[in-house]
Amino acid sequence: MRVFIELAYDGTNYHGWQRQPVSITVQQVLEEALTRMCGSTCQVLGCGRTDAEVHASYFVAHADLPDFSEENSPKPRFDSLSQLAFKLNGMLGSDVAIYSITEVGDKAHARFDALERSYTYLIHNQKDPFLVGRSARIFGDLDIEAMRNSARHLIFQGDFASFCKTGSDVKTTICDVRRLEIIEESSSKLRFEISADRYLRNMVRAIIGTLLEVGKGKMTEQEFIAVIASCNRSEAGRSAPGCGLYLSRVEYPQEVFVSKLL
Repeated sequence: MRVFIELAYDGTNYHGWQRQPVSITVQQVLEEALTRMCGSTCQVLGCGRTDAEVHASYFVAHADLPDFSEENSPKPRFDSLSQLAFKLNGMLGSDVAIYSITEVGDKAHARFDALERSYTYLIHNQKDPFLVGRSARIFGDLDIEAMRNSARHLIFQGDFASFCKTGSDVKTTICDVRRLEIIEESSSKLRFEISADRYLRNMVRAIIGTLLEVGKGKMTEQEFIAVIASCNRSEAGRSAPGCGLYLSRVEYPQEVFVSKLL
């Protein structure tokens, strides 16, 4: 049985989503907990990768649960998918939460079936102990309108190589960015919202870091346009810290969630 696992996590204590040789990751702790519940190894595949310290307020992964009806199969430690979600929440740390587990078709894929993903990035410029690790602190004032004027040039389908981590192994750097909003939540807090069909490694943090250069008056709108056209990562600004970034939405076609039993 293939299932979609909807979850959220605080990435502060993890070296990203994807398994690493020596560092602890969200994928690792989820796979270990699911394996204990199922009595046999269960691999979990995520809708994407998040880097160290990056969070997810909404994340989707898929897993294939064993066929417990087979002879000599392990006995499950749950009676339903809702009970499995409940028990996993009891096993996982307080920084990972399972929202739901839903049966899907055998070929449903958390990564490849996603139509659109959205990220949120939070920054603040006033010391706040409750935002440590949850929002990136910047110093000084920002020209919000200048940032918005530059950000509108990112809403297109085209080459985003300027915002791709150097050395990334990708077949194409073409992305379709459909939305980028900069929202003032208060006089000291700012929120960025970006939606696209796909992302390059480190892309959102590179975009935010470059927009902050504009906001600080270190880069003009025309220079920002030139950065995009250059397709050269060295022309863009330094990546913004990981602690302010959240994967916040993943969209799928409705048929993905239709159980094979329906």
